[in-house]
Amino acid sequence: MTQDASDLVPPMPNSADDLLRVVHTRLLPPESIGPELAGAFRYARTVADGLLRVYALDGPGGVRLLTDADVHLVQDGDALARAARTNLMRIPVTHEEIALDGGVRLHSLRGDSPFVASQALFLSQAAHQAGLSLPDAGALVVVPSRHHLVYQPLTDGSVADGINHLAAYALGAHEDSGSGALSPRVYWWYRGGLLSLTVIDPKTRTFSIEPPASLLDLLRGLVRLDRAGRIATRAAAGTPDTAELARRTAESVTALAQDPSAASPSALSHAFTSAVTLAHARTADDPDAALVGTWDAWAAAVQLGSALFIGARPQDCSLGADTVVRLPALPADPPADARAWLDAFYLAVVCRQKDRIGRLCQVPLSRLREDDSVDAYVLHWIDTLRTYFSPDDRLTMDDVVEKLVAAMQTSGADAVTHAPIEFVNAVDYQPVALFHRLIARDQGKFTETLTEALGEHAGYWAPAPTAPRARTPLGVLALASLAHDHGFAVQPEQRYLPTYLLNGQRLEEIPAP
Repeated sequence: MTQDASDLVPPMPNSADDLLRVVHTRLLPPESIGPELAGAFRYARTVADGLLRVYALDGPGGVRLLTDADVHLVQDGDALARAARTNLMRIPVTHEEIALDGGVRLHSLRGDSPFVASQALFLSQAAHQAGLSLPDAGALVVVPSRHHLVYQPLTDGSVADGINHLAAYALGAHEDSGSGALSPRVYWWYRGGLLSLTVIDPKTRTFSIEPPASLLDLLRGLVRLDRAGRIATRAAAGTPDTAELARRTAESVTALAQDPSAASPSALSHAFTSAVTLAHARTADDPDAALVGTWDAWAAAVQLGSALFIGARPQDCSLGADTVVRLPALPADPPADARAWLDAFYLAVVCRQKDRIGRLCQVPLSRLREDDSVDAYVLHWIDTLRTYFSPDDRLTMDDVVEKLVAAMQTSGADAVTHAPIEFVNAVDYQPVALFHRLIARDQGKFTETLTEALGEHAGYWAPAPTAPRARTPLGVLALASLAHDHGFAVQPEQRYLPTYLLNGQRLEEIPAP
């Protein structure tokens, strides 16, 4: 056991009460307790590969590790664990947020105490004490030395880059930590536990990152959603440059027109994503959607969204400021992109494009089911909408309800593995809840649910209120527009719901698909 003299400085308390006042939880590398002393630390527990949990005393002169005989002074093991955690979480730490390229944001906790890194065991509480909160998916965390930990919440696609930064940092900082070194591994903190993602080959001493299947599913979903621009990173999203967005969108559509043979689904998807962002940005500048330029952006998004899934005849796209771009004839080649389909559908509903709605509902569900980046509830929700708007007389409201129930049942925390559960609850689920009230013809409950949905939207986007999607909840707007057209008394002037889109009065002609 590598234990210097300072580890023996604090005297052992004489009573259980005295011990509970000074005991702390501590993480150690397993090699700190050699075979010759392992018999004296039978209570020690391996909490993850490369990390051993013990108890220690913290005193003015140093630290003392507790042996089996020492911990037996406290008869109540739960009381000992609670006191050790409480005392650990009281140690002073300095929080720093680190912004890296690619939208990566890391959080660092440092301090003079040799117990700082041990707070990784209780990372949710440590984050809360720093004024933050961890998502349900948890965080990646490294503890290279006993004085320092760094973590990244699993909230968006930047985690794909963050894991590489963390792995490189952990290894370098661990090698530089000397006697204070703890672990060179990357861990996944999830629901109170730590899991090592680092695999070390003992023969070659090489390191690799190997996430479990459950985390891979989550990371795949986060990367796909974020990179597609539909679940934006709240912390990284800022006020958009509307003119620049319009220019980029025009360039994307122009590229399709210049070489229609190169108009692949990915190129068209990029143009559609850009147009959706532009439509949101225009609405942020024009909250009532009263200006022609705002309508042009929404109309262009509708055109590109339907073209992506059902093809298009040659037609003009107006992007404002006298910018008109010709969209070439495009064949129907729907991508396996469920969220893009939802965006295209919501846009068609808001802009009262009945023909486009009907044709979008004819996109084979089997194609959308090939999208492995979405949770089951997304596909059940799409199936619900397709069934509701289907012209097939054989389908009844019972069929719609059956599919809606499936969407609701698969949107719970236990069933969701891809999207952040905070996003599911605050954004994705709200149109589902509104649709439930709509088909029940319950205007009072619809109004209540709409108020709740707008509140959830505001809360979710509070960290980045100027981000494009923060201004208009597309799915909620679509369901509110649908309710308006069904005769529901939807208040026309509500925050986040552009008046002239909600009530259909801003409608102008959009070229047929």
